Amino acid sequence: MADDTADGERATGEVPPADEQPERGGGFLAVVRETVIVVVLSLLIATLVRIFLVQAFLIPSQSMEQTLLVGDRVLVSKLTNRFGEVERGDVVVFEDPNGWLGPLVQAPAPTGLAGWLREGLVFVGVLPDDAEGHLIKRVVAVGGDTVACCDDQGRLTVNGVAVEEDEYLYQGDVPSTTDFEEVVPADAVYVMGDHRSNSGDSRVHGVVPEDKITGRAFAVVWPASRWQRVDRPDAFEAVPEP
Repeated sequence: MADDTADGERATGEVPPADEQPERGGGFLAVVRETVIVVVLSLLIATLVRIFLVQAFLIPSQSMEQTLLVGDRVLVSKLTNRFGEVERGDVVVFEDPNGWLGPLVQAPAPTGLAGWLREGLVFVGVLPDDAEGHLIKRVVAVGGDTVACCDDQGRLTVNGVAVEEDEYLYQGDVPSTTDFEEVVPADAVYVMGDHRSNSGDSRVHGVVPEDKITGRAFAVVWPASRWQRVDRPDAFEAVPEP
């Protein structure tokens, strides 16, 4: 019995073969590998979301005050124009259709590694697009509509029905200081800024083809004090179809 016990003690104290010992540093390498995989997958998902679903834009001008202010970051749904019609009252981001912006005066962009990093973060959606080459306005009429201004009470009309715009129109502004009337072509929209006296829009440049629309703005997400939804107003509910 004594011999058996001694043998058992010696057996439990034996060092396992080298090929059965855990590799030193294996835990650290596993953490690094998993971290890299998580980061790559996160960037891939963010890129797909930006391309197909939602994109953030930075508001660069005063044309949509007070709904949107300079420096606001807004989220834009790209599903609106892919799977649903743009509707009257929507605030939309669109590509400059025919030189609305004129020659762009740009601030010096970061160069070198900082520039590459910034462009990469914008591409995957971590940073908002500065809206260069894009504009943001409110749709007031869609294809087939007759949009005009102003009636005897100074209001915008669509298909002969007056639109009460107090909900979003910049305080102190009137619907338009110039008279106009236009039938909107099919597959196009008529857009105006909420700050009418500070907006170059369809009154000056004409309609926007629907295929130039990037998507519909649905939320302000930055700065934190400005968190809010960008809803479609009730002002156009009484407008009949053309």
